[in-house]
This record gives sequence, C-alpha cells and structure tokens, in this order.
Amino acid sequence: MSGRFRVGAALAGAVVLTAAGLVAANWATADSRSAEIKPGQLTDRSPLVAETLETQLQSELGSKAVGTYYDDAGELVVAVSDLAAADLVRQAGAIPKLVRFTADQLNAVQAELNRLAVGSSAGKVRSWYVDPISGTVVVTVPKGAHDLITERFLERAREYGGLVTIRSAAGTVTTTADDFGLRGGMKVDKNTGYVCSLGFNARTTKGTRIFLTAGHCTAGKPSFSRNGYILGNTRTSSFPGNDFGTVGVIEGWDQQGYVEGWGAGNVAVKGIANATIGSTLCKSGKSTGWTCGRIVARNVTVNYGNNRVVRGLFQHTACTEAGDSGGANMTGNYAQGISSGAALINGQCLEKHGRPSESYAQPIAEVLQSTRSRLVLSN
Repeated sequence: MSGRFRVGAALAGAVVLTAAGLVAANWATADSRSAEIKPGQLTDRSPLVAETLETQLQSELGSKAVGTYYDDAGELVVAVSDLAAADLVRQAGAIPKLVRFTADQLNAVQAELNRLAVGSSAGKVRSWYVDPISGTVVVTVPKGAHDLITERFLERAREYGGLVTIRSAAGTVTTTADDFGLRGGMKVDKNTGYVCSLGFNARTTKGTRIFLTAGHCTAGKPSFSRNGYILGNTRTSSFPGNDFGTVGVIEGWDQQGYVEGWGAGNVAVKGIANATIGSTLCKSGKSTGWTCGRIVARNVTVNYGNNRVVRGLFQHTACTEAGDSGGANMTGNYAQGISSGAALINGQCLEKHGRPSESYAQPIAEVLQSTRSRLVLSN
C-alpha cells in the first residue's frame, strides 16, 4: 500500500456564539487561503475518509495518536508520540508526524485549564485546545491583554512548559446572535428582540418536530418566529458549558432536509460528519449567508467572558458575524455543527480586515446525542 493517503481514496478494511456579545483576534497559523466552494459541492477531502481512519487508529494506538489533519498538499497526517505508532500509521496509508507528548498528557492539561477557567476565570484569554499540528495545547490571548486575571491564567499555563504554546491574536471573541431585532441558516426571531439563525431541522426519538440552534439563542427559553409567524417555543437549552438548544416546531411548517445556500441553491443534508483539521467547511447564516473556509482545530475551549466558558467546539475560518448564531455548518452534504461565536473587529469577521477569520461551532453529533434526536434529511 502507498505510504501516502490521498483524500477521497477508499480505505479497505477500516473500522468504520453568534448572538451579539463576544469578539476575538486572528490565530497566527489559521489557513488564510480562500475556499470558494459552491453549496453542496463535494471536494477531494471527504469528511468520512479521515474520520474512519482516525477511528481505526485511535482504537489501535490509544493515547499515542494525538490527532489528524490535512497538510497543504491535501495529504492526511496523523500526529503520534512514538516510532512504533508511526509505523502503524504508514501501514494504514497516512503520513505520521512524531510529537513529544501523548494525547493523555495534552488532554490532561486542557482539562486543568478548563477547571481553572470555570472555577476562577480565564480573564481575557480567548481559547485553548489540543493541536495535533504543533503537538501542544495552544492557548490564544489578545494582544495587549495584561490584566491580573489574564496574567494569572497564563502563568498557570506556562507552568506546563513545553506542553503549552501561547499565541497572541487580534480582536475580541463573542457569540454571534444579532440583538437588532424551514431550512438551515435561515433567520429566526426571538420574542426578546434578538435574532439568530436556524441550524437544522430534526425529530426527537418520540417524533417531536424541532429545530436545532445555539444554546445562547435559547437561553431564557424564548419563543421564536419567522416573518411574523410563530415557529414555536424553546424546549431545551444548554449554555455555557455547551452551546446548543432545541425549539419545538408547530404544525404547518414544512421541515426540509436542506440548508439555505443564499443565492446558490439549497444544500441537501445527507448525514453528519466530524471532519479532520484542514477539511473544507461552509456555513449558512442570516447575516453573512454562505461562506467557506477550513477547519483549524477541534475540541476547543472558548472563553466568551463573564465566566461563560464553552468546551468541545471546533474552530474554522469561514466568515461568521452577529446574527449567524445557531446557523448550519456543512462539509459537502454532511452536517458538521451549529455556529456559536467568532472573533470580530468592529462587528466584522477578521477576513474583512485582512486576517483569516476565526469562528467557532458546536459539533452536531453531541447535539443529537444529548437531545435524543435525528436530523431531517433530504429525500
């Protein structure tokens, strides 16, 4: 078998915030390439290929497998912590990259920082996550943030030595609901006057009609409407910690298994995925429409301020702004998650200021499992 795994190739035998509030800065290593992907278009980076291989390798290698990502050439790379694990990666058809620390070591550091942020405060520190590219826990902090609480958090992070990489960034991080105020990505109005976006239509295991959106949009359990017509009331809400909620959909509304393409056709929803770092991702939302980028990091802890810490988000470079909260995130025809927040400068995503955008989304699999629901798919 070839030592290089081309995205989209078959893998034989494999085991199968965005309400107004927070803003962040550019992450120095974010992919700045423009990804011009039309709605529904599948790229050579299949969202299921890497996920399947990663599941197989994780089962075999355990903590020695730190994570996977696509490099600039489109090759699948697996970060591992020893030579024996590297050999298994080559046999599976991917490219191994040796890193210093195991997944258990890095996850333990992130867990400790999570506890510190929730129990005390992270100050102005924006986010932290296990990064397979550097093989460390990456902690990002806005430039010029030198207040006592922020410095205390960073001092604790520095105590882990080489396990942690601290990066500076520009801007402010915020959830992306719009305070001015059924397909995924469409505008939905709250009776509180705020505006969010619909994520995906779904049904509970009991057959109840619901739609999924961001948890900071459903906080306080508001009712929702569209164009003056009632959609329904909040059923469940989880924020902070997580960022997802469900809204009951009254009879009369046609729940469609599509996401709004904003002028480029509707995008059929055919399933869910948990794509690898480097994969293409597009999001749909009422403010910025259909925008595309690439996944930068997974399992990111984001500090939205005022002790609103959300864990387990993924970060990407598609432009996301106020009002896009709760909107659909897709790779091809596969649902990835719902928009949570973004780094904004003067209310605009970072790419409008010459930097790679920094956006955050709640993974869809956790939402469906927690709400005991399944997506409405296209026919």
